[in-house]
Amino acid sequence: MHKAIGIDIGGTKIAIALVDEAGTILVRETFPTESEKGIAHTVKRIQYFIEELIQSQHVSLADLKGIGVGCAGPVNPKMGTVHNPFTLPGWDDAPIVNDLQQATGLKTQLENDADVAALGESNIGAGQGKNRVIMLTLGTGLGSGIISDGHIYRGSQGEHPELGHVPVLTNGPICYCGLNGCLESIVCGSAIEKAGKEFGFADSRDVFSQFNNGDPNAKSIITNTIDAMIVATQVIVYSYLPEVIILGGGIIDDHINVYAPAMRQFIEKAKMIPNDHIDVVKATLGNNAGMVGAAQLVL
Repeated sequence: MHKAIGIDIGGTKIAIALVDEAGTILVRETFPTESEKGIAHTVKRIQYFIEELIQSQHVSLADLKGIGVGCAGPVNPKMGTVHNPFTLPGWDDAPIVNDLQQATGLKTQLENDADVAALGESNIGAGQGKNRVIMLTLGTGLGSGIISDGHIYRGSQGEHPELGHVPVLTNGPICYCGLNGCLESIVCGSAIEKAGKEFGFADSRDVFSQFNNGDPNAKSIITNTIDAMIVATQVIVYSYLPEVIILGGGIIDDHINVYAPAMRQFIEKAKMIPNDHIDVVKATLGNNAGMVGAAQLVL
């Protein structure tokens, strides 16, 4: 059975795994990203852990199909470069594909981390058997990925669509992208925490806890996020007509029932589309989705 290396790069840590073509993670490791030390430092660390992983499974580099990398964007898959000085300081124009290929001799492919997570869920997880898949990942931020017929959907210039920056509430907070009321600026963990601090809540977990206890301020905050997700669902189902919307990330792990029922209720009311063929489901791969999806790029 073919095997590949799947790498999921975030702002604080890198997760790396040896994955087979069935999507099974054979062995994995995590380590600090340390992007401020430069791309050459990170490539050396990745090369070290690749050797550790394959040796533990008695596999050689020649046995691997390649390396797939999912990285917090912006990234340029065509050029194989990372352009993210925001969460990966020191990595603007970082040629990660070229450097990994030079270091390992393995074919390497780069994609946005949200796209590879969606690809993993589409091929191996909650989207199996579906041709049109959209995934929203609600964590500290909000990631989105669109899969069409097993392939990552690309927009103009091959770029990654940003569903998190669809304006859903015109009187909403200012987003870091410069618009008001973007989906991410309302529903992600950092946005909920920011809204909660105005009422003395410690963080997003505290807001959800008090929401469950019936606190009116917490209820107002979470109701606002539900309304935002409903508007996002309207945009998604009428624009893309997916077969399934997959929800993942830390917020969804604990609070899927806050959002999925409201989204399904809107879909049931959407009579201008074949709404009986659209579902909202929870992601099944968890934190492994990025590594599994990245490996799928070369498998």
